[in-house]
Amino acid sequence: MATKIIPDHSVELGAFGSPNPGPSSHDDATLARLGKKPVLKRSFGFMTILGFSCTVLVTWEGSLFGGPSGIIYGYLLVWGGMISVFATLSELVSMAPTSAGQYHWVSMLAPSSARKFLGYITGWLTVTGWQATVASAAYVTGTMIQGLILLTHPDYQQPAQNWHGTLLLWGVLLLSYTINTAVSSLLATFEGFVFFLHILGFFGVLLPMVLLKSEHASSEDVFNTFFNYGDWQTQGLSFCIGILGIVYAFVGGDSAIHMSEEIHNAATVVPWSILTGLLLNGTLGFAMMIATLYCMGDVDAATAENPHYPFMAIFHNAVGSTAGAAVMSSVVVIMTFSATTGCLASTSRVYWAFARDHGIPGWRFLKKVSPRTKIPTYSVLTTCVISVILSFVNIGDATAFNGIISISVAGLFGSYLVAASLLLYRRLTGAIHDRNDDDVLINTMGSGLSWGPWRIPGVLGVANNILCCSYLLFIFFFSFWPASREVTPQNMNWAVLVTVVVIIWSVVYYFVWARKTYSGPIIEV
Repeated sequence: MATKIIPDHSVELGAFGSPNPGPSSHDDATLARLGKKPVLKRSFGFMTILGFSCTVLVTWEGSLFGGPSGIIYGYLLVWGGMISVFATLSELVSMAPTSAGQYHWVSMLAPSSARKFLGYITGWLTVTGWQATVASAAYVTGTMIQGLILLTHPDYQQPAQNWHGTLLLWGVLLLSYTINTAVSSLLATFEGFVFFLHILGFFGVLLPMVLLKSEHASSEDVFNTFFNYGDWQTQGLSFCIGILGIVYAFVGGDSAIHMSEEIHNAATVVPWSILTGLLLNGTLGFAMMIATLYCMGDVDAATAENPHYPFMAIFHNAVGSTAGAAVMSSVVVIMTFSATTGCLASTSRVYWAFARDHGIPGWRFLKKVSPRTKIPTYSVLTTCVISVILSFVNIGDATAFNGIISISVAGLFGSYLVAASLLLYRRLTGAIHDRNDDDVLINTMGSGLSWGPWRIPGVLGVANNILCCSYLLFIFFFSFWPASREVTPQNMNWAVLVTVVVIIWSVVYYFVWARKTYSGPIIEV
């Protein structure tokens, strides 16, 4: 006779740092119903995982990279679309709060004849998308330090080399690795602290820039000036292609999902944290973008002064002080470093979860967890090593490196699209039932489907899922377009090539080897 699992709801959540000590049988029972053993240590509460979500997104910091006018309306479109996307993902993580995320959801939602294969392809899209995000975040942080050097030493512009940025990238990864492993017990506390810095830094950058700038752009320039730098046939097409830069500011919003097995009451806490973080970050990002556009001044002059990160030149011209601009820029650098640290944590959990289900080469090695820290140390190390290997490409050609990491949007949004489409399909066919805590096994391969404690009910849920799928299809389509109609190797969007290579590799590896070892999410209990 099967034994029913009786949940215990007596977990108290702390504010910052580890949650207050209390029984974890409710969290263990939730994971056991998914067929998984509790292995990782649950050290995140609502506020710390909210901080984690906000600092990985770095939306207000990312909005500093944008251009005029069209970006305002593009930002609102992307922000609204991402709210729909993460509301859908929140429903899914509430059903199955596991580090596996997208590929687990696809495996439980897909028709039985296709769930193994679709889950596997989705797993590879998720892994490569997150791996590219780590390499990209470390690259941005490293080269932003170069931009900071150029701000304080203008004569550095001529001797600056790609390998300088690569060395700085390695240093960023090393420090992130240390925080994730050697002092892993402080990761939740670190994210809580950085969350405060994220909020305070916003005001520390925005207020000096706005108040000390002597001349501001007119509202006509800010809200009614559109450019078509790519020489596309219509302004609308140029707008659709241009919003991809805004999408990057929202990449990584599902980071908390992959930390689910380290969060108390994850089925409820994760949905609220990622949506709260998205609303908060979106608001801050929009305010920072408007302020930057009013204070931008001569764009060509700012680009000439700091070619890679002109926002630093905008700071300099606004406050009239190199030291002041350096402090403001340093806040952004610190936040991008914290984003790299969070991305590394989330990516390593995806590696670990996929290895636990025998989905990737070296799974016996990657699935191991440190008995002391309860951290998948080998997965963290692997994520860093692959990022370092990819960074060697940057020494020879930054364009080639950017081409490789361009899969971050296509990979992650492709995995969202597969999972969201299947949720809509199951929802419309009535295959998902109301939650029942007496279920022994639910929301995994070979079991029934039930809603989690967080969902959008009725017709609103269906409408949101349809909006989510439409938006993801739109972004996925335009994520492969080049920035200019006149395509050269330098401005080519290599995401299409990299995505095709990843899909071909995963299909070939699946039929040659993985289908013998991978059977979808393994039932461990």
